[in-house]
Amino acid sequence: MQFIAINAVNKAQTLEITLNRPEVRNAMSLSMVRELRQALAHAESTAGSAHATRVVVLRGAGGHFCAGGDLKDMAAAHQRAAQAEGGADPIAEVNAEFGHLCAAFAATPLAVVAVLEGTVMGGGLGLACVADVTIATETARFRLPETSLGVVPAQIAPFLVERLGYSQAKRLAVTGGRLDAAQALAIGLVHQQVPTTDVDSAVQAVLADILACAPEALAATKTLMAKARWNTPAALIDEAAAVFSRAVQGPEGQEGTSAFLQKRKPTWVPA
Repeated sequence: MQFIAINAVNKAQTLEITLNRPEVRNAMSLSMVRELRQALAHAESTAGSAHATRVVVLRGAGGHFCAGGDLKDMAAAHQRAAQAEGGADPIAEVNAEFGHLCAAFAATPLAVVAVLEGTVMGGGLGLACVADVTIATETARFRLPETSLGVVPAQIAPFLVERLGYSQAKRLAVTGGRLDAAQALAIGLVHQQVPTTDVDSAVQAVLADILACAPEALAATKTLMAKARWNTPAALIDEAAAVFSRAVQGPEGQEGTSAFLQKRKPTWVPA
């Protein structure tokens, strides 16, 4: 991996992925996008193994999370588009690559934690929106600049609406949204704001909470909640009941019940 750094911690149950282009505030090139998808796919492939990854932590190098898409990639796509004669649209293809990245992290059965410092702009804001838990330091500065540049936050918009709701997402889009960490916390863009000096301990506390949850139950819950966004509660009653029954009768449900009765930690909790 050239543009991201990977570190396995908590007995390899946590995969920490660092966007590693600090010289450009971790602007996301196509190569970085592809490396991120490869890293996530590898983490997902470990399910069921003795050292299965259960949590992915995203953060940025050099005091910044991500300054959005790499303009060099877009310039190259512009050039290919100018030379193209019909057929595929190079600009749309580049944009879609990032959309697929966000969709992959949004749909993963693994828990995803984003640690936000410094610049969180454009595509970086999109990645923040798909994380399950988002922690920001007081240095974080959020920006949705696309409309002020004459373009559209095309792949970010759906995830922004999902995270913030239609009203707040639209407000940010039509104002070229600028937020500091406190404002981002107030509207629910981030879940926790901590001083920079406390960020590592805050991450460890969140990881401990996540790793106390059964991995298959966590994945099933994420899937059910994703469906709940587009269905009424009544429409999900039978499916939810079936999911619950499988969990109760499965190995995790049996182990969780036994551990509770025996006043011990379940086997999935790290020692």
